[in-house]
Amino acid sequence: MNKVISAKYIGFDKKIEDSILCFDTKGKVFISGRNTIKLFEVEGFTINIKSFKIPNMVNQIAYRFLRKSKAQRSFEYANKLLNMDIGTPEPWAYFEFSSWFLFKRSYYVSEAINCEYTYRDLTRDFDIPDYENILRAFTRFTYSLHKKGVHFLDHSPGNTLIKKNDNGYDFYLVDLNRMKFENLAFEARIKNFSRLTIHKSMVEIMSDEYSKCTGEDYDKIFNLMWSETQDYQKKFYRKKRFKQKLKLKKK
Repeated sequence: MNKVISAKYIGFDKKIEDSILCFDTKGKVFISGRNTIKLFEVEGFTINIKSFKIPNMVNQIAYRFLRKSKAQRSFEYANKLLNMDIGTPEPWAYFEFSSWFLFKRSYYVSEAINCEYTYRDLTRDFDIPDYENILRAFTRFTYSLHKKGVHFLDHSPGNTLIKKNDNGYDFYLVDLNRMKFENLAFEARIKNFSRLTIHKSMVEIMSDEYSKCTGEDYDKIFNLMWSETQDYQKKFYRKKRFKQKLKLKKK
């Protein structure tokens, strides 16, 4: 077992480790799927523990010797984002389990944030109070990511938490293991919106706000953002149909 605990929470070392070791039998399931997230209570704090699935054989070798694990990347990227004054849940720790030659399971530990919405809620409920202002604030948040050189590769509906504050809204990025820190060209910035929604009305609002942020022509932004959105949806459903055909063949 390899473990790294944030200096801020080193006093909780034993209790964090106990939560990891009893992950399968304790904790409250928050998300269940390919990766599982559970909630645990530690010294009055609620924490998220994300368990990443065991990778395939090739990646077990790669993560053991060549690449950083998803848990390690999540922890390091979270710290980097916070240092850049970008919202993300406070990183507590990460744990990795390996054999001599193969990487097995990893865990990322972070604070649990009690938020009002995720971006996904905006795609499902257009009657959310202050809807347009939230969407415009989210667009400004995304612009700030781009301006600071943060390329969030998983900029998708479930990966931004939205929390109301006294002056507006705070945004927190989650699912951090796929991220680059680089200067983004205009086209890459607009393409970064492509996975967020299928709704043209939302793209219109985001294009308008991004135009205000950048000074670029609205039509130029909208045409590119809507085109990238449609292209992503075509690829997404093409891939989905292909997987369904494979499943049918296996049966």
